[in-house]
Amino acid sequence: MKVGIVAVGRQKAGPEFTLLTDYLTRFARTGRALGLGPARVIEVEDKKGIGPAAEADLLTRAIPAGALVVMLDERGQTLTSPQFAGHLADWRDAGRQELALIIGGADGLLPEMRARADLLLSFGPMVWPHMLVRVMLAEQLYRAATILSGTPYHRI
Repeated sequence: MKVGIVAVGRQKAGPEFTLLTDYLTRFARTGRALGLGPARVIEVEDKKGIGPAAEADLLTRAIPAGALVVMLDERGQTLTSPQFAGHLADWRDAGRQELALIIGGADGLLPEMRARADLLLSFGPMVWPHMLVRVMLAEQLYRAATILSGTPYHRI
């Protein structure tokens, strides 16, 4: 199952980009044997002042056809890492070919956009910088792959 992190904004060089790249590389290596990945980042423009409606249109057009859609939103479900891994395994086992993980811009996602999600996922009630959320999401993908493969990265 291919994974796309579809996000508003361009990630610039720096520590967040370095971490993102590292976790996506780890996920690709670990997930390959599990039928997960690779993961890629699909960025949409975040022109100043275009607003959530225009961002929603850009995000919608960037979602691969037929993809299962998970949107990051503070109102979403909070899952443990093993629960998230279980979802990935279930989707893969159900024959899903593509997963799109959506990260909105600074103003969040419109209700109409959230309504299209197969799952709304939250990293807790706090609001996180969207560039850091990319790293957190990539780390959770890698963690999920290690859980599913039984390697010791994840400790309970």
